[in-house]
Parts: sequence; C-alpha cells; structure tokens
Amino acid sequence: MYSNNHHHDGHIAVSVPAAIGIQAALIEANPKKFYKPPYVGGAGWVGIELPRVKDKELALHLHEAWRLIAPEKLHALLENRESKNRSGGKPTFLT
Repeated sequence: MYSNNHHHDGHIAVSVPAAIGIQAALIEANPKKFYKPPYVGGAGWVGIELPRVKDKELALHLHEAWRLIAPEKLHALLENRESKNRSGGKPTFLT
C-alpha cells in the first residue's frame, strides 16, 4: 500500500505485511526508515520510508511481503521460475 503524506503524516512510504516479529525488529533497528503504519500496523504491517531505502532493499521487502500473502499455488510457480533462472533455463512465469 502506497502512502503519500496521508493525513499530513509526513510519510512517503509503502506499507507491507511482515512476518511475526519483523515489524518490531525493523522499527527498533532503524526508526527513521521503518514505522508502524496506521490502520494496518496493528496487524504486523511495516511502513517503509521510500526516500530512505534503496531499490534493492525495497525489492527484498516487497518480495517477502508477497510471499506472506500469495496463495500457495503461486508459491510453487515462483519457485519453479527461480529454479529455472538458477539453472539457466528460460522462465515460464513472471517474465
């Protein structure tokens, strides 16, 4: 979920679901980069300040968030794609 200064809170960020315990660990480690977002923060989601995160790190968080909420059927397709990419084969999903 994207936030652009929602209710003038000063955050230009994305909020993503996080595994149990990850939200608190990220916020504690770097409170300028991560925060507990309104509405979904109580469910463990974490806010990520876009000006403070590099693209590669953001991609990692988005990928992990997707894994948390994607149906199991899609997990298998992604694992198949990643396996083909590692072995040099042409991926058949999410090209």
